[in-house]
Amino acid sequence: METQRCAWVTDDPIYIDYHDHEWGRPVHDDQTLFEMLSLEGAQAGLSWLTILKRRENYRKVFADFDPATVAAFDTDRVHKMIQDKRIIRNRQKIESVITNALAVLMIQRQFGSFSAYIWQFTGGEPIVNNWETGADVPSSTEASEQMSKALKKRGFKFVGPTICYAFMQATGMVNDHTQDCFLSGQDL
Repeated sequence: METQRCAWVTDDPIYIDYHDHEWGRPVHDDQTLFEMLSLEGAQAGLSWLTILKRRENYRKVFADFDPATVAAFDTDRVHKMIQDKRIIRNRQKIESVITNALAVLMIQRQFGSFSAYIWQFTGGEPIVNNWETGADVPSSTEASEQMSKALKKRGFKFVGPTICYAFMQATGMVNDHTQDCFLSGQDL
């Protein structure tokens, strides 16, 4: 019998692995949270699979998403990154990662960690939804709208409510595995 997954998952092994082992699982590591926020921003206007296939390249180009290292990238580095065919070569998206790294560092100084700050939007616990089908899953929520506004106030870029909700799903702040998925109702 074939394993049932959320409807958005294709038969691509990268997608299957991502769905089965990452999506919806709570993340509290600052570097991983920064990576996922950066990748969700890079995805804007593209398919998530496009970004997943380039994920290892993004890690190489963005120093494994170490916020302190990325925050120090200069204009020469940005110019080289725009020429790098391993990633999406969009200047605004590339520069947003650097801008967001600086904002993450400020949050870490103020709150002790990016995790402590970002998880406040779900009360520190995952929101477990019980959607029947993928069509029931929203593209944004009140919590993602609040997160978006708060991050924008702190200088973040590419953090609209839809990107924030996708980030929340990716990092397990929200568990949106649908009822027909084998991961539905499991403690992730």
